[in-house]
Amino acid sequence: MKPGPLALTLLILLGGCATTPPSNPENLCEIFREKPDWRESALDMREKWGVPVQVAFAMMYHESSFRHDAQPPRYYFLGFVPWGRVSSAYGYAQAKDEAWADYKKEAGGWTSSRDDMADSLDFMGWYISKTQQINGVSKWDAYGQYLNYHEGWTGYRNRSYDSKAWLKRVAQQVQARAERFGAQYRSCEKD
Repeated sequence: MKPGPLALTLLILLGGCATTPPSNPENLCEIFREKPDWRESALDMREKWGVPVQVAFAMMYHESSFRHDAQPPRYYFLGFVPWGRVSSAYGYAQAKDEAWADYKKEAGGWTSSRDDMADSLDFMGWYISKTQQINGVSKWDAYGQYLNYHEGWTGYRNRSYDSKAWLKRVAQQVQARAERFGAQYRSCEKD
């Protein structure tokens, strides 16, 4: 049975909504050349929240590898029956349900979507900005910002990361990537 014109149109439209990760996720200039709308969204986020583009992108790289529909792994009952997810994190920013709901109430609006890059970047800007207000961590400090992002504001204040050497290593990787992204961005910012 052949699909009708309406079915084909819907398939094309739905396929067009899926956003693929950038072909070179290691280079912020290449990302922006390939996806100029991401650059515009990043500049909007920087203007609105005062958050360095490279910090938000370094955190997002680690969280989702720039996949719009990223989700954490599943739990498996008896080792093979899928049984929910390890957390409610979803989308580019891997925002959890509770944090996303707070963002939508305070800054995002009811139409905000975690699988939309512009909304995810705005969320990151909001979260990073609140982290500076709540815990005094500079918006330029990708290491401290990532620890807050992973552990939450209270967890960070309680230093829950002190017992997680693996998390400190990840935060160091995020910091190093933010520094690389920053150097790359400075080389192409005027383009």
